[in-house]
This record gives sequence, structure tokens and C-alpha cells, in this order.
Amino acid sequence: MTAVDVRLDYLAIAARYAASPEQWPVAPRFNPVDRWYHRLAVADDHEVWLLTWLPGQGTDLHDHGGSAGAFLVSGGTLTEETVTGGTLTEETRPTGGRPAGGRPQVTTRELGDGAGRRFGPRHIHRVTNRSARPATSIHVYGPALATMTRYRLTSAGLEIRTVEAAGVQW
Repeated sequence: MTAVDVRLDYLAIAARYAASPEQWPVAPRFNPVDRWYHRLAVADDHEVWLLTWLPGQGTDLHDHGGSAGAFLVSGGTLTEETVTGGTLTEETRPTGGRPAGGRPQVTTRELGDGAGRRFGPRHIHRVTNRSARPATSIHVYGPALATMTRYRLTSAGLEIRTVEAAGVQW
């Protein structure tokens, strides 16, 4: 049996952090206006974030600027909507953008306490707390986030709304 390199298993890293909240440098906070987030750790090959979500709070459609990763729900329930396929117009297609072809497909999944998922560097999704309880989650990205592209889903496909830079817009 081959040993798994845990440094590259982002979901295993998220699970390790979720299992030891007493070692987090900050306690989770809940902001009534927007979800709260704090970077827990950064290494050469990844970074770890703690996010909190009150009922109704969520993200817009976004990618992770070419970083792969994982997230794990460490309390409560979150809903992820993943977009696959579809088109980006030539005016808004970034270098290395999603392949053209057909209408975008949206897949919805609910993740409860302890559930998580891995994703690749071209993953586009939206995460929302649709439950009646607050939620917390641990997110791991490798390499560390440098940019995030935010999208709008239209009848013509995906449109890029903004490209945000780490340390500037968040």
C-alpha cells in the first residue's frame, strides 16, 4: 500500500484543522452583514481559511484563480452549486478559461457537519448557508489564492464580473 502525501490532500488538511479548533489562532465570529473569514495558516504549498456563515449568507459564483483545494463543513450545513460546461464569450474569456460548448449545467449538493469535497484548479461554484443554523467551514487552497474570478450565469453562458486580487479585494 502506498502512503498518501497528506501535504497534498487538501481535504485531509481541512479535516485536521476542523478536529482541533482549540489550536486555531482565533475563535470563529459571526457577522450579521456578511460571512466572516480568517486565514488560519499558510505554507509553501497551501493555505487554510476558516469561514463562518449565518443563515442566508453565501458567495457568488467564483473560481479560485487556478488553485485546487477542498472545503469541509465543521459545523452546520452548507449548499454548494457547481457549474460545469457552458461558454464564456470571447470578450470575457480569460487565458485558460472554461471550454466552450452547450449550456452551463448547475449541480447542487448539500454538505452537513463533517462532510467535505475536493476540487480541481478549474472549479466554479457558489456556496450558501440555506439552513436555519449558523455554519462553519475550513477551506484549503494550493497554491495559496492569488486571484478569484467572479461570474454571473446568464442565458448565454458564464460572464466574468470581476477578477479580484488577494490582499487587495479580500
